[in-house]
Amino acid sequence: MSTLPQQLRGLRVLVVDDEADLRRGLARLAGSAGAEVAEAADGAAALLELERRGADLLLTDLMMPHMSGAELLAIVKQRWPAIEVVVLTGYGTVQSAVQCLQGGAAHFLTKPFDNDDILRLIERLGRQLLARKSPPLERVGGASLIAVDARMRAVVELVQRVAKSPAPVLIEGESGTGKELVARALHAEGEQRDKPFLAVNTAALPDTLLESELFGHARGAFTGADRARDGLFVQARGGTVFLDEVASMSPSFQGKLLRVLQEKIVRPLGGSADRPVDFRLVSATNRDLEKRIATGEFREDLFYRLGVVRVFVPPLRERKGDIAPLASHFLARAAEVTLASGSPAPRLSDAALRALETHVWPGNVRELENALQRAVIVCAGDVVEPWHLGLGANGWGPAKKPEGNLEELDYAAEKQRALEEFQREFVHRALEAAGGNISRAAETCGMTRAALQRIMRGLGIEREAHRG
Repeated sequence: MSTLPQQLRGLRVLVVDDEADLRRGLARLAGSAGAEVAEAADGAAALLELERRGADLLLTDLMMPHMSGAELLAIVKQRWPAIEVVVLTGYGTVQSAVQCLQGGAAHFLTKPFDNDDILRLIERLGRQLLARKSPPLERVGGASLIAVDARMRAVVELVQRVAKSPAPVLIEGESGTGKELVARALHAEGEQRDKPFLAVNTAALPDTLLESELFGHARGAFTGADRARDGLFVQARGGTVFLDEVASMSPSFQGKLLRVLQEKIVRPLGGSADRPVDFRLVSATNRDLEKRIATGEFREDLFYRLGVVRVFVPPLRERKGDIAPLASHFLARAAEVTLASGSPAPRLSDAALRALETHVWPGNVRELENALQRAVIVCAGDVVEPWHLGLGANGWGPAKKPEGNLEELDYAAEKQRALEEFQREFVHRALEAAGGNISRAAETCGMTRAALQRIMRGLGIEREAHRG
């Protein structure tokens, strides 16, 4: 049984069930994941508990005396819309499941249920809820630095420790991991937060233009320089200068930058006098600078000047705990831009979240954001499914790195798994396009209605989830 207690600390769960043994069992299960758990024997007691202490997640039985779980759901969603509700019942029907989901339930489970399934659901919803409750370290222009996973929390803690120091910081990590967001967090948490944050991508400019951008230039220094201009080092005036992709700087420019860092003066391009500068330098690279030092491509003395403090941003595949909260954040942001004003963001299905968590993310957080933007555009309903994400080579499924050695893989089992995955997503797509009409979906797929129904039963697919 997988638990993530360090990530669910602070999550408040209320369990509502008139059967004491089941209620206590669910409470222990939620508590094992690190949540703070309260219990209520019926809907009225649940409402009193919510009035007194509140909750983030509500697990409620459907069939209870005096007030049903559906009635409790309606009241909770009216009074406390941020609370996520999971409905549990031994009398489950497809119709009641659809009604509860339409009423705002996050999930519906039929008794008897598997403890591991419930625990995984609590962990998934808990990560999303805690991400909503906990403000990110900093927010600039709508972009947030979200850190729920322990590895990313360590980055945040390091940033908070060094932010108020004037020491240069070197941020290292793969492309798309969010290095500029970390740089902005350093600035926002530091003493210079009210001063400029000036960024430049050193790989995008040749030496002459880069020197002009950073050092400034005198009038007539080059063709088109019809007036003098201060560079970013002067413009900073005590603020932060962020140099991205520093590994791309030429050796000659590296020498000029080293002089600025040593003496805190610049000479504008074409100028005849030095100017004092005051700035905090933050740099970033997606290359291994120590290897480039060994090959003579990067100056060792500059490396030590840039990296008085080094911050490594782990790739997304190594911080799986951040995937769910990041996905929720990107879904909401994409919905604001893409959907009609006031339209709610779609939510992730369990299968979609599994697809996100098993993808290897070569493009890191940037790739995740793109996948969620695509999902909001192509999703016709209010639930994002795996095929909306476009993660596989043809958009059919998650690109997953095989676990273990190649010789240990079971060919027949992997073939069957891939076939079922293909069938499941193909049928879901057909039903979605047909608005849940099985006859129309079967005709589109070139099979009989009975054949499609057999496949649906074998895969556990219900057409109600696709009705318009």
